[in-house]
Amino acid sequence: MINGKTVLAVIPARGGSIGVPRKNVRPLGDKPLIAWTILAGALSRYIDRMILTSDDAEIISVAREWGCEAPFTRPAELASAEARSIDVLLHALNEIEEDYDYVILLQPTSPFRSAADIDACIETLCKTKAPVCVSVSEPHVSPYRMYTLDAEQAIKPVLPRPPRPDRRQDLPTVYALNGAVYVIDAVWFARNQRIIDPQTIAHVMPPERSIDIDTELDLKLAEAMLDEREQNAAKA
Repeated sequence: MINGKTVLAVIPARGGSIGVPRKNVRPLGDKPLIAWTILAGALSRYIDRMILTSDDAEIISVAREWGCEAPFTRPAELASAEARSIDVLLHALNEIEEDYDYVILLQPTSPFRSAADIDACIETLCKTKAPVCVSVSEPHVSPYRMYTLDAEQAIKPVLPRPPRPDRRQDLPTVYALNGAVYVIDAVWFARNQRIIDPQTIAHVMPPERSIDIDTELDLKLAEAMLDEREQNAAKA
């Protein structure tokens, strides 16, 4: 709870992941991937309740083992690759009896997001009175250095070229959604049924906590980052 407002966290984890099969229960370090998100949510100062929405019996079992409530099973039509996160979140809110002032979407593919990141997003939303706060980070490649290809394979800039495009430090600073934290006013969400809106504000996270596990390479990178973190901790 924050400022008298109740907070619900929802972890979406379907069983049919494609890029990394069974990724939500794949091991990362000494625990399954989904456990990293459950533990971060449990350390939040403001989350009153944390629930899982999943269609998969194994994921539900693992989540419960790590302390996350799983009060229902997600229907198959909301567990396909085409299902929208918005519809999954609306379904979760309709499945529980209690009403909450704020709902937080915590995707289990962001294992290095911390409780401090979660709480910072909640605090930012409350301070600004915006309906939505999302976590972002600077992308590895600027969109000012991205191109499309025409039928002849000629490159075309995605964005208009800045005056000095070859100097990275002269390019405008841009941010991308990192998928780690979405904090939403629940009443506003039920009425508008969207997350990205002209009123949406952002909390900036550093790249090292912004990795999103979508491919096997992402998982290997996360494992390497975790190994380096543990080695540095041992040296300290």
